[in-house]
Amino acid sequence: MEPEDMLPRSMQPQRRNLDPMSVEELEAYIAELEAEIARVRLDIEKKTKHRSSADSLFKR
Repeated sequence: MEPEDMLPRSMQPQRRNLDPMSVEELEAYIAELEAEIARVRLDIEKKTKHRSSADSLFKR
């Protein structure tokens, strides 16, 4: 279980202050966000396949 799984679901992530960040820092931040998006998309895909398998198993 990930540490963020312990947080309440309604809690929104804090927005970073972009003003003091350089272009290089902003690009690194975008790379971090894109990696997180890819991780979430993989989890969605995994859960969708799991649900589909369960639905086909329990269909009459």
